[in-house]
Amino acid sequence: MLVAGNEPGGNGHVDFLRKWVAYFRAKDPRRFCSSGAGWPEIPENQFHVTAEPRIQGWGQGLGSRINSRPPETRTDYRESIKQRTVPVVSHEIGQWCVFPNFDEIRKYTGYLKPKNFEIFRDRLVANGMGDLAKSFFLASGKLQTICYKEEIESALRTPGMGGFQLLDLHDFPGQGTALIGVLDAFWDSKGYVTPAEFSRFCGPAVPLARLSRRVFTQAESLEADIELANFGPAPLRGASMEWKLVNGAGEAVAGGRLRAREIPIDNAVRVGNLNVPLRELAAPARYRLVVSGAGLENDWDIWVYPETVETSVPSEVTVVTELTDQTVVALEQGARVLLLVPPAKVAPDRKLGKIQMGFSGIFWNMAWTNRQAPHTLGILCDPQHPALASFPTEYHSNWQWWYLVSRAGAMIFNGLPKEVRPTVQVIDDWFTARRLGLLLEAKVGRGRLMVCSIDLQNDLEANPVARQFRHSLLAYMKSDKFNPQIPVTASQVRGLMTK
Repeated sequence: MLVAGNEPGGNGHVDFLRKWVAYFRAKDPRRFCSSGAGWPEIPENQFHVTAEPRIQGWGQGLGSRINSRPPETRTDYRESIKQRTVPVVSHEIGQWCVFPNFDEIRKYTGYLKPKNFEIFRDRLVANGMGDLAKSFFLASGKLQTICYKEEIESALRTPGMGGFQLLDLHDFPGQGTALIGVLDAFWDSKGYVTPAEFSRFCGPAVPLARLSRRVFTQAESLEADIELANFGPAPLRGASMEWKLVNGAGEAVAGGRLRAREIPIDNAVRVGNLNVPLRELAAPARYRLVVSGAGLENDWDIWVYPETVETSVPSEVTVVTELTDQTVVALEQGARVLLLVPPAKVAPDRKLGKIQMGFSGIFWNMAWTNRQAPHTLGILCDPQHPALASFPTEYHSNWQWWYLVSRAGAMIFNGLPKEVRPTVQVIDDWFTARRLGLLLEAKVGRGRLMVCSIDLQNDLEANPVARQFRHSLLAYMKSDKFNPQIPVTASQVRGLMTK
């Protein structure tokens, strides 16, 4: 494959590239020639490299598929591919950022100094979160891997897709610091995903599952179409695939074997389907759908929730949407209050405006994209915290959090005492390193206050994730375990909201 360059421009560049491609097609017919990575799509191209078929395009922000549509694994780019008459390679897919790994600073032993990382580290320390640097790095890395998996599988699912081009496999320290690699700038593993884990969904042959969604209730059934993308050296003869549904303890709670067949060199090769009633499965819980065979294996997380769950407010708790003087008096006298801040009323950054939070991490970086949304890098929490006892989660964002962050606003806690740590923290961009969160508990007078900026009031009947989260919070607030010790003032809490 021969391409003139990356994202070409300049006066008369299209005419020049048409001649360039024609010349090299005649000069060296061993190669497939194209004008450039990214553009232009000209008739002389033997393949196109274009940014259209990918999960997030430039400037889409929160309107991209990964941020605007509930998680599923059925979407592909076949309609886009059908519009072209030559193979298509998707251009610079991914670009999902990770928080800096400050342990990398010591690798710079030559003349090049990591002043950028030192600035980011010092800013995080100044904002009282220096001890969270490693956790931010790992949690955002897990989210990055989740985003890359869906990005790559979307391409592998697409019939007729010519290929995809990652930007990049390793970090790019220029252009404002683009920490978009699963490897660091030295081509070393970052540790949050191993080569073996990455190759489950990015390799010569990959099992694929088409799921209409990832979140279910016990009253529903899990349905999936199983496919294989095989771009290895030969067809897979007599490939026999099996599937299983695995719980958090690693135990298979359902499973089966699909009919053996030959898998040609192609993709979107259907090998079977499954339908699993979920009535008997424990809930709420996270499960993994695992598909394996012919030396291959891949998996997808799903969540199963109860069909109904108690969301009414217990007598011990008061729920409000603003901190009135009457509520403050009740807190000072010992009340337990859940302040549900409407996302639209979350106070913006005084200098930078509203923090736009999506499910995905930051695209490329904030410095070179004019603060293209999203502005954050996922969430960080302690799965063992009693507030989350009835809400299955890992310490980082996973797909079930889409149903919460898509209806939430990131609160800025810089005006609160530094000892206050969010129960659910939002990982900020490293350029600003603000203390952000979705859930906070604190002491006001003799009272106990929980502040949440996720919409846990509306459309709960259609959102089993939000109602489960509400249930878990209220159960915790009713219990003796809810006993915050760090005091805040009513004025400080009101500063989290617009007036």
